[in-house]
Amino acid sequence: MSIPKFPSSAQSFHAELKRRVHSYFEQHNISPTGNFYLYAKGIGMGLALVVVYVHLVFFTPGAFWAVLESVVLGGLIAAIGFNVMHDGAHGSFSKYKPVNLLAAFSLNILGGSSFMWNVKHNIIHHAYTNVDGVDDDIDIQPWMRMSSTQKKYILHKYQHRYFWFLYALLYILWIFVLDYQKYFKQKIGNMPLKKMHLNDHLVFWAFKLIHLFIFVALPIYMLGFLPWLVGFLVATLFAGFVLSIVFQLAHTVEHTHFPMPNEDDGRLSDEWAIHQLKTTANFATRSKLISFLVGGLNFQVEHHLFPKISHVHYPAISRIIRDTCREFNVPYIEYPRMRHAIASHVSYLRQMGRG
Repeated sequence: MSIPKFPSSAQSFHAELKRRVHSYFEQHNISPTGNFYLYAKGIGMGLALVVVYVHLVFFTPGAFWAVLESVVLGGLIAAIGFNVMHDGAHGSFSKYKPVNLLAAFSLNILGGSSFMWNVKHNIIHHAYTNVDGVDDDIDIQPWMRMSSTQKKYILHKYQHRYFWFLYALLYILWIFVLDYQKYFKQKIGNMPLKKMHLNDHLVFWAFKLIHLFIFVALPIYMLGFLPWLVGFLVATLFAGFVLSIVFQLAHTVEHTHFPMPNEDDGRLSDEWAIHQLKTTANFATRSKLISFLVGGLNFQVEHHLFPKISHVHYPAISRIIRDTCREFNVPYIEYPRMRHAIASHVSYLRQMGRG
């Protein structure tokens, strides 16, 4: 399909929203990027991952504690992705570009590709959220049906039961399969991949090899194949499920929309900001623990409207966004607790499987 277009509006909700949010930062004389709290959290999580990794590989505890530490390692991988890599990739971790690049590069160390992530997430997903055929995040075909516009198979009738298993596989598939598919096909879904320069190719292959050495070759050499395999699977499956469920709760729940462009002119029905509000949901925004662990991505509405603003500011600007939505009669989707969002996601999967 061709790239959809967004309509323009004389009285733009988005323009007014940007004016109010930018006024907040000017009035309080603060930067919209990260602060000391975020830097301390990022450094702390990075050091924790190194300590757990070193203890597992070089000072390996007994089987029970090794498995438990592998779970912690998987949680730290996901937490660094949420808190450090994600803000860095959007340029919101710091006001300094080299610091943002370093934060985004944490994905390469953990086995992914920051280049692929930038195109898939920053460029495609954030522009065309929940648009089937463009947004690669809702393309899990044929294994799952995430939109009513996708073809339904018999197995989808049970997707609300087996989704957890597929979600757990995300991280393993991401680092060992999906990045390579994008690289060799030069496409993300139906969208062409941005041109890769020589440096991009070198970084892609160099860090894939570095990751294989750190997380595969060295642990096998130190521990043996079977202990490594058990620990690696525990860590990556846990990380995969956490990463998947957090992102899915933001877009594939009962109240979010899955708009498609008009067949005649390729235009979507809403301006970009309203499109984001209709396709995105918040969850558990009053839980400081969840906000801490998932890097503010439970404030997904705020993030999609202002991806260049660090997640440390989402609680503050959420009040501005709520009030503006209320004035313009624009929906603001939120689930008060995480379990409510999970229940809605499961219900949505059941509907798509039977639809």
